Amino acid sequence: MKITELINLGSSYLKNNKILSSRIDSEIILSHVMGISRERLLIGENYINKEEADKFNSLILRRSRNEPIAYITKNKEFRSTNFFVNKNSLIPRPETELIIDPLVEFYKNKNLYFLDVGIGTGCISFSILNEIKNSRGLGIDISNKTLNNAKKNLKKYKNRVKILKKSIEDLNNTKFDLIISNPPYVVKRDINRLSDDIKKFEPRIALDGGNDGLDVIKKVIYKSKDILKYNGILALEIGNGQYPLVAKILKVNKFKQKKIIVDYKDNIRCIFSTLLK
Repeated sequence: MKITELINLGSSYLKNNKILSSRIDSEIILSHVMGISRERLLIGENYINKEEADKFNSLILRRSRNEPIAYITKNKEFRSTNFFVNKNSLIPRPETELIIDPLVEFYKNKNLYFLDVGIGTGCISFSILNEIKNSRGLGIDISNKTLNNAKKNLKKYKNRVKILKKSIEDLNNTKFDLIISNPPYVVKRDINRLSDDIKKFEPRIALDGGNDGLDVIKKVIYKSKDILKYNGILALEIGNGQYPLVAKILKVNKFKQKKIIVDYKDNIRCIFSTLLK
């Protein structure tokens, strides 16, 4: 069977199962099966063997059940780098990339010691280590399985980053220039309203922010008062509509807002604050 024919069959099957990105998903899955880029896949008119076709069909079936493409291919791009990802860690989102550029601006040519709270795949730590040359850090998470993913992705920088199973509440006797976190911030009752690819497949522990969505955000803010250096930066990613409450919590806890970042839909997505005396 020709490549284009198989792509068309996969796309039709996904479309019939209400997968909106049916065509591109079919192309991505086949390029993954063949071990070539999507661009190279599309310029060829080669035939595909039965073993590859069978593998493709099995992955198309998984996608038809709403399993995310990133978990099927075990890969997600973040700031032009491919990261290993599976069901043990949240899939990196494009809006999370927005938190990196201000940090590069703040800390360029400076020595930076940072804390990444809820390290996940390690994509934030990797980007900091990759783009801020004089940086080193500590990444923490409460899930061993998640930490395994981070270790795999941060292998290149293992001499500059330490990865520990730990809650931020358990950190003492150390001070950081930067504390950064993309914590769980979905309101518990809203999780079942999320799309199937998120609520059925992504780890609930990485989504559930408690009854108001702010459980972990509050913990990070409260503890940061003790472990953030004077004039250090606390960088938080937050959910839609959470800015007024988070800004109030920051102010009450002696943080001064330094910068906000809006996402691609004009929602305030990231808050950068400094700790006042």
